[in-house]
Amino acid sequence: MSAETVRDAYAGMAGLYIELLGARDKVHADDLAFIGRHLSGAAGEVLDLGCGPGHITGYLRSLGVDATGIDMVPEFLAHARSADPDGRYRLGSMTGLDAATGSVAGVLAWFSTIHMAPAELDGALAEIRRVLAPGGTLVVGFFAGDRVETFDHKVVTAYRWPADEFARRLAGAGFTEVEREHRRAEGTDRPYAAVAAVAV
Repeated sequence: MSAETVRDAYAGMAGLYIELLGARDKVHADDLAFIGRHLSGAAGEVLDLGCGPGHITGYLRSLGVDATGIDMVPEFLAHARSADPDGRYRLGSMTGLDAATGSVAGVLAWFSTIHMAPAELDGALAEIRRVLAPGGTLVVGFFAGDRVETFDHKVVTAYRWPADEFARRLAGAGFTEVEREHRRAEGTDRPYAAVAAVAV
């Protein structure tokens, strides 16, 4: 699926997305703790890729992290800049980052790879590894399932991944997993997983 298709789908629903999900209190406390545990000590810039409305970028900044939000949806960035005028938010895509090789200390990709087919995911992980300094940390969240498969996401088609297979893709891109969490389906929320990994 093209990046333009995903961008346009989110742009068309940006207002509703921000209303339903675009605040820190909409993120599970355990997820915020997981993100903070692995990125709050980063000694350098952290990129929040697919930052959406910027609420998690703002959370990282509240922890003292030198965080920059990057998204390809202008409507999300406009909201983020309005809500967090002192923050840094810029237009961009994780498949072609405007950052030098080995220049960033951490990356958050919180449900921002979910619309990528397997071949696209491998390319994005390779690009993330390129910009991370050795020893830098990647935290990624994704929908979990028993096999790699598509499903009808409310915005645009998305993928489920077995956590072990996602971890294997990370290893192939040059990462070593350091922690994993799973969240069971709750209410209307689908099962998901998060992995923290270090660039090696």
